[in-house]
Amino acid sequence: MGHHPFNLEHLAYTRRDFLTRAGMGFAALGMGGVLAQDNPLSQKAPHFRPRAKRIIHLFMNGGPSHVDTFDPKPALVKYAGKMLPTPNLPTERITGAALPSPYKFNRHGQSGLPVSEIFPHTAKHMDDICVLRSLRAEVPNHEPSLMLMNCGESIVTRPSVGSWLTYGLGTENQNLPGFIAMCPGYPIQESQNWQCSFLPGAYQGTYIDTRKRKVEDLIQHIRNPRLTLEQQRRQLDLLRRMNERHAQQRQNEAQLEARIHSFELAYRMQMEASDAFDINREPKHVRQLYGDSTQARQILIARRLVERGVRYVQVWHGNSQPWDNHDDLEVNHRSLAKQCDQAIGALLTDLKQRGLLEDTLVMWGGEFGRTPTVELPKAGSNAGKINGRDHNHHGFSMWLAGGGVRGGMAYGATDEFGFKAVDNIMTVHDLHATILNLMGLDHERLIFRHAGRDFRLTDVHGNVVRKIIS
Repeated sequence: MGHHPFNLEHLAYTRRDFLTRAGMGFAALGMGGVLAQDNPLSQKAPHFRPRAKRIIHLFMNGGPSHVDTFDPKPALVKYAGKMLPTPNLPTERITGAALPSPYKFNRHGQSGLPVSEIFPHTAKHMDDICVLRSLRAEVPNHEPSLMLMNCGESIVTRPSVGSWLTYGLGTENQNLPGFIAMCPGYPIQESQNWQCSFLPGAYQGTYIDTRKRKVEDLIQHIRNPRLTLEQQRRQLDLLRRMNERHAQQRQNEAQLEARIHSFELAYRMQMEASDAFDINREPKHVRQLYGDSTQARQILIARRLVERGVRYVQVWHGNSQPWDNHDDLEVNHRSLAKQCDQAIGALLTDLKQRGLLEDTLVMWGGEFGRTPTVELPKAGSNAGKINGRDHNHHGFSMWLAGGGVRGGMAYGATDEFGFKAVDNIMTVHDLHATILNLMGLDHERLIFRHAGRDFRLTDVHGNVVRKIIS
């Protein structure tokens, strides 16, 4: 009579392992096939017909001033150097007299929407742009406001917008990540801005440092100098079988399944990513249209990524918080706008020419705006130059283009000085609900069960702003 072969692993079985394997044996038989075939990023059906299929989020981290970009306030000129007739609202730091914009505003397109002189290339596209002038955040601090804008929650850890979208819709290209965040350096809060939190790890954003130019530097280990693709495939198949055997004993361990998926994705990315991130494959006239700056490179890469089916691409302006101009606002905002304006205009032109703008949503904005009043000197907080603005969460602007948005319009309004939103106030939860709606998702139905309750991006808040939807 044959005996069961001796296996050292059996000596380590606990009673729980025995009961699990005895009670779930038949389910475990199918686990290998599930892990091998079930891809969490496979395309999923939306709740209803989407107007947009993909998003490019141009994040101006630090907080661009709305009264110096897309929300002109002539009343500030009348009160220049004087206190406003209404009390200054509380912000992070003490502010004083009215500070008029140093820039001229001109009307553009058939819509006649006013735009600051520092965005001449973006201004050419105002008939395709919807300016949201009545955004409101919760607090005047960077960290919680970044978390609110990116994750829908300013205090407790929550999944980011890109993670929710890839969880709800998957992605069109299985050879690239569904959610990519690009930044020349790191914004404050770093990877928390593209975290997946309690969602499975496959929905975490993939970070790319765009200070680097070569594909091999942008994505480390994108090419294996020692093994051919065939050899890597055999190696990966062996690793997958070992991981599946490990997973069968642990019953749906999310972190392990995410790791298995990341190995497979990394293998598939070797060919596709090398192409997608190489802007030298673009014709010379296209590269010249965008320019040769860091912003130009990363915004052009964003177009190449969405063109290849990446669901959500976030493009951060720079390291830390470049738009946070507590001093020298006139010089710094002009410089920052010059760094990205040509590429933004090129992106909108390029997407439109390729027929992609109609189902690609482009978003521009920061975590909040800036005060219409000057920031007063304070040691350790500013340089004491009295020529900058403090953070302003009471009212600020963003803009949307393409993806089913009604162009050539301004939605909502701040007061005559630009201090707070007063007409058609739009919370960040409303913004998120509207974005999800444009992507074909009902924000009240996109839920994930965690810690005994159902979670969603908008929590218990949010209303779709239908007036801006075409």
